[in-house]
Amino acid sequence: MSTSPHSSPSSAGFSDTQVQLSATLRALAARLPETLTVRELMQACGEQGLLLFCCILTFPFLLPVSIPGVSTVFGALIVLIGIGVTLNRMPWVPRKLLDKPLTREGLAPALDKGAAVFTKYVDRLSKPRLLALTHGASTNRFNGFMLFTAGVLLMAPFGLIPFSNTLPALAALFFAIGILQRDGYCILLGHGMTLGTIIYFSALIYGAVQGGRGLASLFGG
Repeated sequence: MSTSPHSSPSSAGFSDTQVQLSATLRALAARLPETLTVRELMQACGEQGLLLFCCILTFPFLLPVSIPGVSTVFGALIVLIGIGVTLNRMPWVPRKLLDKPLTREGLAPALDKGAAVFTKYVDRLSKPRLLALTHGASTNRFNGFMLFTAGVLLMAPFGLIPFSNTLPALAALFFAIGILQRDGYCILLGHGMTLGTIIYFSALIYGAVQGGRGLASLFGG
């Protein structure tokens, strides 16, 4: 199934009646059947819904505390969504996950909670701007690749080190919002968070290497 991340009514042009992301979440929650699979949810949402789902995946990591294990799973899902955006098609997801059953009772509250967050922050602050950073097939592929990169960084095994999940999660969140809203400012923030993550991780690795050398010289000398 091939679809564009801008194929929804909320992104067809740049009119003043652009649909708010919170309204999209609430509308999706309202039309959910009692039971469905992940595959059916993906088909119902399209790529815009996947990007909203990508935003929701980042929420647990927005505090400066790492969550071991969960970051690997959620990071992998963000990686798959990033690949889908880059290739301009629905991403490949393992069949076992696609066939996982979902219930309205369990899914609707999560969508409503996400809608509340978007109402308070995203819908009020984000809008189409700096369109050179969000418009065009090549630009969209690059943004998708950067979303993929943020997912990979989120999967990095840095244990309980503060901010090791927060920075890449923020990068993924800003990229997803920027692609959805065609907001170049959010794309720039995503690049900034990605660069900050790479610098932070490089410092952690450098510190670990230097610490290891110090211990080696202490016990070896």
